Amino acid sequence: MSFLRIHPIPLTFIAGFAVVIAVNGIMMWLAIDSFSGLYSNHARDHGVTYNRVIAEQKARDNLGWKVATSWHPESQRLGLSLANADGSPLASARVSVELVRPAEKRAPIDVDLNNLGNGRFGAKIDLPMRGSWDLDIAVESNGQHYAITKRVFLQ
Repeated sequence: MSFLRIHPIPLTFIAGFAVVIAVNGIMMWLAIDSFSGLYSNHARDHGVTYNRVIAEQKARDNLGWKVATSWHPESQRLGLSLANADGSPLASARVSVELVRPAEKRAPIDVDLNNLGNGRFGAKIDLPMRGSWDLDIAVESNGQHYAITKRVFLQ
């Protein structure tokens, strides 16, 4: 009769796998049941207008404008210089800048830039904290629009 005896180790091993498989099955069922696969309720609208977004990006790139940023930590001044594709300064440009913290959900900081002339802009910024920031820069000159985001480390 010893060949009919069941050892507890194989049963424990099988029971452990059964628990893991059951938990994985429940997790898959909950995930599939709760996620529709859509990140937006207007996914079709976003898809239809995607070609327009690509065209706007190509138009922006074709302008060839150059945006250079500088940060002076000792005076807490942000500098911005704008140039055309041929390197001449964008003197008649209007610029708006927002500082966005990429690692945190906090309201963006609007930066009021002073026009220093010759395509240069600057502002003193009181940073709430140092670290990585995204500069969302929007430029408008002679009816043309240009937008770019630059990641900078401000200390």
